[in-house]
Amino acid sequence: MLSHVMVGTNDMPKAVAYYDELLTLLGAKTIMQFPNTTVWGVGAPQFAVCRPFDGAPATVGNGTMVALSAPSRAQVDAFYAKALALGGTDEGAPGVRGEEAHGFYAAYFRDLDGNKLCVYRVGPAD
Repeated sequence: MLSHVMVGTNDMPKAVAYYDELLTLLGAKTIMQFPNTTVWGVGAPQFAVCRPFDGAPATVGNGTMVALSAPSRAQVDAFYAKALALGGTDEGAPGVRGEEAHGFYAAYFRDLDGNKLCVYRVGPAD
C-alpha cells in the first residue's frame, strides 16, 4: 500500500549529496531524478527528497518521522553514525527501546533540513 515517503528540503544539492551517501548503507540507489525531486529505492516503498511544489520554504512536520528498516543492529549503528558524520543531528542514540525480548533496536536523527528519521531493526541481537 505504501509507495513512497517524501521529505522537503531548501537545498537540493546538499540534501541529495547527504542521502546519496547515507542511503547506500541500506542498498538504496537513485532511481528517479527531476529538477526538484530525487527518489531512492531498492523496490517499494521508496524515499524521496524534494523542494516544495508551492515554492514556499520546506518546513519540518511536527510529529512527522520517517522510519527506515535495517537488516542488523550493526547496520543501525553504522547508519546512525554516518547520518551524524554527514551533518545530521542526534535525536536518540542506538539502543533497545522497550524490552530486549521485543527486540526493537533503533536510533533517531534529524537530516540537514531538520526532518526526523529513525533507523531500526526488529528482532534479537544479531
